[in-house]
Amino acid sequence: MWACWNRLTGCIPNSTWSLYQSMSWLRSQPAFFVRCAEMVLSPCCGEVLKIIGSRRRKVVGEDGEQRVLVLRRLRCSNCRKVHHELPDCVVPYKRYESGCVEQVVSESSETLTVAADEATVRRWKNWFREQTVYLLGALRSIAIRIQKNPVEQSSDPSQPAHHRYGRFVGDAPGWLARIVRPIVNANLWPHTRSAFLSG
Repeated sequence: MWACWNRLTGCIPNSTWSLYQSMSWLRSQPAFFVRCAEMVLSPCCGEVLKIIGSRRRKVVGEDGEQRVLVLRRLRCSNCRKVHHELPDCVVPYKRYESGCVEQVVSESSETLTVAADEATVRRWKNWFREQTVYLLGALRSIAIRIQKNPVEQSSDPSQPAHHRYGRFVGDAPGWLARIVRPIVNANLWPHTRSAFLSG
């Protein structure tokens, strides 16, 4: 069906024109299509999700360059809620990749290589500090649900915030993505106020 180009007239048949027309934005800005290899179930009720479309989402990398991701929109067959399929490199409600946020909250300000202004860096650090107790509780709850015993908590209370997550997700690079994924998939991710205020 993709080879429907008419070589004699040089025209695109009507059946493929709508596809070409709807994908024309790809010529101006390259995009990465996000597709999960796993069977995706609803985080709300565990039922099958049906693909209902897609949407673009801009994500800023460590170098400050914006990338466009095309995320699938999925609707639960039971509760009818709409979900977006996020890759591990995205933190919900954040515009930068998870590696950028991870670097900011785990390193001192002198060694940062993230292309973000000081106000953004300060906001991320405050956000992470404020969410630490909740996220640790959510990870503990998930561990109890799946009957896994996390490593015992260290007796050193002076640890940086991100070290306290080590017993659940380890401390190797990518630890923030390993925190986000189970919490989002368990439908425990805290929503932001702006998400509730927008239409």
